[in-house]
Amino acid sequence: MAGLATGAAALAAPRVLAQAPPHVAVVGGGFAGASAARALKRQGADIRVTLVEPKARYTACPFSNAVLAGLRDLDAQYFGYDGLQRDGIDVVAASATAIDAEARRLRLDDGSDLAFDRLILAPGIDLMLDAIPGYGALGAEVMPHAWQAGEQTALLRRQLEAMDDGGLVVIAAPANPFRCPPGPYERASLVAHYLKAHKPRSKLLILDAKDTFSKQRLFEEAWEQLYPGLIEWVSLSFGGRVTEVDAATKTLTTEFGSHQAAVANVIPPQRAGAIAAAAGVADRTGWCPIDPVTFESRLRPGIHVIGDAAIAGAMPKSAFSANAQAKACAAAVATLLAGGQPAAPKLINTCYSLAAPDYGISIAGVYEPREGLLAEVAGAGGVSPLDASADVRASEAAYAEAWFDTITGEVFG
Repeated sequence: MAGLATGAAALAAPRVLAQAPPHVAVVGGGFAGASAARALKRQGADIRVTLVEPKARYTACPFSNAVLAGLRDLDAQYFGYDGLQRDGIDVVAASATAIDAEARRLRLDDGSDLAFDRLILAPGIDLMLDAIPGYGALGAEVMPHAWQAGEQTALLRRQLEAMDDGGLVVIAAPANPFRCPPGPYERASLVAHYLKAHKPRSKLLILDAKDTFSKQRLFEEAWEQLYPGLIEWVSLSFGGRVTEVDAATKTLTTEFGSHQAAVANVIPPQRAGAIAAAAGVADRTGWCPIDPVTFESRLRPGIHVIGDAAIAGAMPKSAFSANAQAKACAAAVATLLAGGQPAAPKLINTCYSLAAPDYGISIAGVYEPREGLLAEVAGAGGVSPLDASADVRASEAAYAEAWFDTITGEVFG
């Protein structure tokens, strides 16, 4: 009788249904998005993660300047998503076209919807091709930007190879903020390395929309040592800002005059990737204000923004920053989904640049949330010393390659 009573009680007890695991959708498969997806799966929490990325492979921008100089093959910049799928991450080959933040649904370009509990946006940048009169999409096919690595990188490389010795290469650098602040100056250095070896009568001119730039003293020291008389930098105050271009003649006009190039590399102003504006997380600057602890949008709750698209205070837009932000955001999202309160992170960025294959320089910083932004921790960073020995510069170049191998292995391997 006791057994029957126990059985009857069990039948009468309410049935408890298994709860579906929380679902986090990640939009964008670059260093930020792929890092966030993997970090979420490694939190140990029962979280379903979907990465939305239309391209079957990612083309890395770090080290793409070495491709321009003929020091690296473009194939070495390609990375796929098999490693993420092995980790149990769903990879959806589609583009996000719209986001309903209140309903927590993501619309894809195949017409389907994806429901989420939290959304991480890592849309990278869009290039404002029409911001420079005369440039636009057609101008970019004649005066390539090569700021989103891939075919543009190959195009600029072909133009450098085809240029006659004695030709003028012009690089137009944008005002801040933009992806990879030292990038134009590393590019100038490595292109100069190529010119010195293969087209020694050629010159390189940098027209800059700024009066100062990242690692300036280190780059200028390298140019004086390695490429004396080859590189000229024109600052904003001396007429460096390009006000219009003529793609047909490869002419770049500034407030102080015009320059006709044999090869012109125009790097236009930038903003967050288009889905950020569609989601309502970009402000009037074109970038995305975020909470520096959780990376949650200040404009749309439940949506987090990381990487180049975010307004990250003192933290620069770099692959290292994107990876660090992704890990901090993933930890915050996992904590929020569990009903907890995320702790304030400390984030690190290290940025390596090559002035030649065996000449590396770097800058590092540590960042923490302060007064609503990510602020640099005083005394916690560092920069390569001036007047360093050749051995020190060669070691930094080796560290740069090791960093790239390590981060791409961690993110995509």
